[in-house]
Amino acid sequence: CSASTNKPVLTLFTKKPCPLCDEAKEVLEPYKRRFILQEVDITLPENSAWYGKYKYDIPVFHLNGKFLMKHRVDIQKFEDQLGKLELQN
Repeated sequence: CSASTNKPVLTLFTKKPCPLCDEAKEVLEPYKRRFILQEVDITLPENSAWYGKYKYDIPVFHLNGKFLMKHRVDIQKFEDQLGKLELQN
């Protein structure tokens, strides 16, 4: 079954330490079977463009490459967007 490869990718732009990021991951824990979490450390040299963009806003989330939310998890928005993507697959 190729369903697993069709899972939406949730990208978390983060850095260490990031208590808000840890909090956000806890909030998303019940949904983790429905998406693939990809973490991007904005302090790494190869991510300097993201650092410039998001250094004051982490955690920032993109869903399938599109900006979704920042600072805190908006669970309603997340559920809506995740549901839409799941319907498309």
